This record gives sequence, C-alpha cells and structure tokens, in this order.
Amino acid sequence: MKSFFLTRRFFLVVVALLAGLVVAFFLPGWLAPVQLALGLLLVLTVLDAVLLYAPAREGAGGVFGRRVLGDKLANGSDNDIAIYLENHYRFHISTETIDEIPHQFQRRDVLFRSAIKPGETSIIRYQLRPTKRGEYEFGAVNVYVASPLGLVRRRFRFDDSRVVPVYPSFLQMRQYELLAIHNRLTEAGVKRIRRVGHSMEFEQIRPYVPGDDPRAINWKATARRATTPEAADALVVNHYQDERAQQVYCLIDKGRVMRMPFEGLSLLDYAINATLVVSNIALLKHDKAGLLTFSHQPGATVPADRRSGQLRKLLEVLYRQKTKYLETDYERLYISVRTNIRQRSLLILFTNFETLYGMQRQLPYLRRMAKDHLLLVVFFENTELRTYLEGPADSTQDVYNQTVAEKFAQEKRQIVRELNRYGIHALLTAPQNLTVNTINKYLEFKARGLI
Repeated sequence: MKSFFLTRRFFLVVVALLAGLVVAFFLPGWLAPVQLALGLLLVLTVLDAVLLYAPAREGAGGVFGRRVLGDKLANGSDNDIAIYLENHYRFHISTETIDEIPHQFQRRDVLFRSAIKPGETSIIRYQLRPTKRGEYEFGAVNVYVASPLGLVRRRFRFDDSRVVPVYPSFLQMRQYELLAIHNRLTEAGVKRIRRVGHSMEFEQIRPYVPGDDPRAINWKATARRATTPEAADALVVNHYQDERAQQVYCLIDKGRVMRMPFEGLSLLDYAINATLVVSNIALLKHDKAGLLTFSHQPGATVPADRRSGQLRKLLEVLYRQKTKYLETDYERLYISVRTNIRQRSLLILFTNFETLYGMQRQLPYLRRMAKDHLLLVVFFENTELRTYLEGPADSTQDVYNQTVAEKFAQEKRQIVRELNRYGIHALLTAPQNLTVNTINKYLEFKARGLI
C-alpha cells in the first residue's frame, strides 16, 4: 500500500459531503442525497483503484519511466536532463513526476505535470546548472499516476540511482570549438583582430578570393599566369600558415583569493573553465597547451603538448583541482616555472589582486617570469562594487560607500598600469567575461607575432 495515495479531488469531495451532513442536521431532507453521494464516492474510489492497479496491456506495468543524462555534467553550464514516460494503460492518465536530484542543487521544485494518451510517450525536459565540481548522486524517478476519475493516485518508483561527476565546462569548450571551426568566434564576443605583418610561414600560392588581404597579392606570379585572356584578370595571392607549435601554459592560482564566489561559482572555477576553452583554442591553432597549478606549494603540472589525448589529460587534471585557504607562494611558482618550462612560452596567469600592495609584493617574481616568457596576468573586477558606483547617492552613507568603492576600482586599474610599466601584460575582467577576454588576448598575441 506504499504506492496508494488519495488525491486532492477526493478530499475536496469528502469536505463537501461533510458540509452536506452538517446541513442535513438542520434540513433532514438533505440526508438521503448526501448518503447516496457518499456511497457513490466509495464506489468510484474502488473503481479508480482497480483501474490503476489492474494489469495493463500485454501484462506490462502501467507506466514506465527513465531518466536520460550524460555521463558527466558541465560545471557552470545548463545541462539538459530528460525523463521519458510511457503510458501502457488503456486510458488517458495525468502524471506528477518528482525527480530526486542531487542535494547540491538545493531545489524542491523539480515537479512536472503532464497528460499522456494511451500507448504514447511523454518527454519531460529540464536543465540543471551545477556550481561545484565533484560527484553528484541522482536518486529515483517518482511518477504519481491518476486516471480520468482523479480520486486515487498510484506511485511508480523507478530506481535510476547513479553518481555523475561534474567536470569543468566542456559544453562551453565545445561551443567555442564549433565557432572557431566555422570562423564564427565573433558571435561569442571574440574580436576580429587584424594581423600585423607576416610573422607566418609561406605555404602556397592560390587564386585570390574576396576578403583576402590585397597586400598578399603576388603580382609576379599573376603576370606569369596571364597567358590567356581568361587568366588575364585572375589574381593570385601568397597563402601563409600560422607559426605552429608555440607553447601556451595556463597558470592557475589555488590560494584563498580564488575562493571568492560570483553567481554561484568560485573564481577558481571560472579560471578552470576558461583554461579548458583557451587550451582547446590553442590546440586548434596548432599550438601546444599546458597547465600548471599552484598555491602555498606547487600543484599539478601538465607539460605542453598537442597530441590527441592532451585535452582529455587537461580535463582530468582540472577536474581534481581545489582551492586552498593558505596564502599563495609566488616564489615557489617562479621556481616551478623555471624548472618545468624551459622553452619561451605564453604564460596566462589566473589570479586575483585586491590591492596594489598585494601585487607589488609579488612583482619581483612576476618580472623574473616575464623576462623569460610572455606573461599575461589575468585578475578579476569586483563586480559587487558596481551596485554602489552606479546607484544613486541619497544619503551620507551612500556617498561614503561610493567613495570606498571608487577607491577599490581605481586601485584595480592602477595594478594594470603598474604591471604594464614593467612590460607585463595585464587583463582586468569581470568573471562572466573571463573566457572571451582571455581568448581575445591570446589571438591578439598571435596576430602581433609575440609568440
């Protein structure tokens, strides 16, 4: 009887009948109709239960349900979940489906109502957005079924328990990968950067097509090929390919400064997601992608490579990274970089500096790394300050808050200028724009021939 439930409609009818009995106490003529209605309710309730618990067509269970989701979820992205319900009854049914999602989501609204015709299948689709990496446990799928009478509900419980890992956002990575393959990165906010000069390798001569750089026209080759009237106006251009096999390392700070949350995700998770996307773009550009993590001590290291399994290796290593509560040791970072990265490389350092003094303490080590490599320091805007900067100042307290907020914002901009003064590239970005802005910087360096 654990699967047997009375519906809200049943209790509403019971309440109405009780009200009729109260009225019958004062008007005896009402007693017989109320008694008749009560008997009819009992008969219909039994009939409803028989309909739901009798064997369905071909001896199958009345309803079959299953949950469909991927082998892993993407952190910080909307992941599609589907529940398939099959009606094996000979009549229409109405269902309420409750999916036992992992406790990390802290949601109590995963309830879906649907109506299914006999012999048909209903598909319920919804999305989940995890904000932490790790293992998430899904429970059973509970389906409460009611017949057209709607007095009784039968629960079907499909034990679809499984543990699903939440990885860095591979969905975001695939999105940028598709855009890069079809030369549509501008749709995601990536700037179209004009290449300065030709720091590339000559590959071949090919016919000119609209959109080619006119400076690449090979006039001598065009003149030699103009031997027929048809070819007289056929221009040819020099085709170049990017210099390949440049090393791109992402350095991820796992110290306490990266635990700050933004829209549910920590700054570390934003950096990890951006690292995965930038590494994939670098591999598509025929560069080598590598990784180095650090906090108060050296962390994981993945040597730069561009073999087929490199992206999978990076994904597995990034999945296991966690923030630390201790202060970051940049001296050990410098030693680790000097030990593990011997060839001049692009180093993209994901960290966070809240004060100019905090950056100046680490500046000697940053300058040493910038001496041997092309260093890009990426740190984050405090977007919460915009609430004070953009809001009205209606009181003395508001003026004080805006003054303090402007001081912190100004100090962030001063950090950028100070890094640039020592030849270190800096990128100050909001967390939600981290991936796009980092890709823009990488492509800018490629276009300028800095790597």
